[in-house]
Amino acid sequence: MRFSLFFVFVLISNNLLAQDFNHQRIINPKDVTIARDSWGVPHIYGKTDADAAYGLAWAHCEDDFRNVQEAILAINGKLSQATGVDGAILDVGAFIIDAKNTVKAQYETAFSTKFKKILTANVQAINDYAQGHPKEILIKDVFPVTEQDIVSGYVLAQGLLSSAFFNIARTFTNKMIKPNEDQLKAGSNGFALNRNKTADGRTYMFSNTHQPLEGVVAWYEAHVNSEEGWNMLGGTFSTGVTIFVGTNEHLGWTHTTNYPDFCDTYELRMHPRKKNHYYYDGEWLELEERKIHLKVKIGFLKLPVKKTFYVSKYGPTLKNKEGYYAFRFAAGQDIRSAETWFWMNKAKSKEEFMKVVAELGLPSQNIIYGDKEGNISMIGNGLFPYRDPAYDWKGILPGDTSATCWKANEFHPFEKLAQLHNPSSGYVYNCNNTPFSATDPAENLKNEDHDPTFGYQTEETNRSIRFMELMEGKGKVTYEEMKAMKYDRQYASSTFYTKGLENLDMMLEISPEKYPDLADVLQRVKDWDRKANVESTQASFMMVTVSWFTKFLEDEVRMDLKNSLTEEQVVDALRYAKKFLLKHYGTLDVPLGDIQKHVHGEVALPIGGMPEMLAPTYVHPYKKGQFRNIMGESYILIAQYDDSGLVDLETIHPFGSSNRPESPHYTDQMPLYAKQQLKKMTLDKEEIMKNAVRVYSPEPNITKEDL
Repeated sequence: MRFSLFFVFVLISNNLLAQDFNHQRIINPKDVTIARDSWGVPHIYGKTDADAAYGLAWAHCEDDFRNVQEAILAINGKLSQATGVDGAILDVGAFIIDAKNTVKAQYETAFSTKFKKILTANVQAINDYAQGHPKEILIKDVFPVTEQDIVSGYVLAQGLLSSAFFNIARTFTNKMIKPNEDQLKAGSNGFALNRNKTADGRTYMFSNTHQPLEGVVAWYEAHVNSEEGWNMLGGTFSTGVTIFVGTNEHLGWTHTTNYPDFCDTYELRMHPRKKNHYYYDGEWLELEERKIHLKVKIGFLKLPVKKTFYVSKYGPTLKNKEGYYAFRFAAGQDIRSAETWFWMNKAKSKEEFMKVVAELGLPSQNIIYGDKEGNISMIGNGLFPYRDPAYDWKGILPGDTSATCWKANEFHPFEKLAQLHNPSSGYVYNCNNTPFSATDPAENLKNEDHDPTFGYQTEETNRSIRFMELMEGKGKVTYEEMKAMKYDRQYASSTFYTKGLENLDMMLEISPEKYPDLADVLQRVKDWDRKANVESTQASFMMVTVSWFTKFLEDEVRMDLKNSLTEEQVVDALRYAKKFLLKHYGTLDVPLGDIQKHVHGEVALPIGGMPEMLAPTYVHPYKKGQFRNIMGESYILIAQYDDSGLVDLETIHPFGSSNRPESPHYTDQMPLYAKQQLKKMTLDKEEIMKNAVRVYSPEPNITKEDL
């Protein structure tokens, strides 16, 4: 419980807090204006880009200071003190990646003077807010926050996005087989269409991310505008310095997680007698020991936890039952992503945008791009080191030679990446599938034209297969037709839900004669139209069945994409679903919306969708007999452009602009979201100010001498 911390802070005087929060101030908050629209979304205006950056961080703290803090706590190895065991996972991840030391070594030379002011403005706002709201502070000694803390958060996030954590998790679970293959292809959808494909001649850019709905990587919607030409609306994460996905008046983009070979795993050859010594280029070298000390919150207690990790020539090194394994990944060695996103925000043309991206400041993530000139692009983005093709980089590599230890500062240039620009088909897409399936099949890129050591994935996802099915044979599409495809809740005719379960289709072949107790549900499976609308009763049975498999994967610590199920396991799942529905509802004819809910606070609404649909819904148990939506359609932005620029903009957040239960904007977007509807947004300042519900400047609790 947190009341003990709050009690302590009540006893601390404001003067003492001011001393504790001694940090650099370069922004006068009076130069910042925040206009809240009817949805509570902040539209932030400043004379300079730094003013706008201050306002973005301040507004985010106003709406969700807890998650802003949790991101900072993770970087400092203290999240477990506030959230318990779940936080310890990120604490350990940050320690293994060693983001803080990486940032410390590179900070002075990695960023421009201009961007350092953006970072300073950001941390000033966070510290100003914390100083004025001491009762909201979770762990006091992480303040004042520094610029390097914020950049370290980006490095940690890039490690999460680049498959490094996936491979590290395999090591913890002693599952050391082909660590770069068969990963669960979770992520997002991105679509861009130009006048060659749209009925009205406009360009459409669909940002359709599939993040967790709550927590430090849940989206926060905001609009930043400065007199220096920064005018961007979209989504950012906790401690985000800029918008990550969205649009300005000229262009827009979104990201989808990609799965090339971003992380290499090495098996070290250990000395038979000399502890912690490994063989490398003819020598026996000693591993560097690194010990982490955590205080994990368990109820009222904070229990100490210690764990030893290592560092080798390759990088972070872990020991498990099978041996010692090291990891090497570019995302943990490059800290420029924060500034890269800033200049992407400010780009006014494809030429400017691609010039920024070509500097390779983003170590991973596909990019789907569209602009007012009708340009569209798909980029299989990433940092790819120069690797010796004689080795199998998708497998476990020998950890005894410098031949496998690629150089950390030398990467293939941008032009070598898989990228598709302005295909005559008029559209590009990515659904976390292979970059070699990104438009009409006749114009797709070819795997053989790219360096095999990049390890680009060649697999499709259920979502990409369904999208290709919907687009096949279509001529020009209207905006409403494209939105209907984006919101599609049906599995493809050629596939069933297979994410993590390669042979789930076997349930279609199970004999009712062999299992007479399942004859009724087996018929339902065969008759299902593969749609997951809220009124569907067949989808309810399938959703509960899939929930059994999800639990099976978690219980068995199955981390491969290809898990073959036995007939017995499928039968167990079917029996579980039948028993579940009869127990809780007394019938098998239960609409999906009665079982599956979109929940925030006290509001619970019926929600459709299932995993790996174009409009997916991922659930966890909620109340007895019900499940709640935890991940899927997390933030949606659709921008339309013509030659004059941005002409139409629609967005939706799963809950609302505020994460404070007392706010009217804690749940106000939920009805639209549940009904697959969007809200109108704009970048036009005159319209925003005319309709603003509240216009104000931040008022931190600081003295004139502090400014």
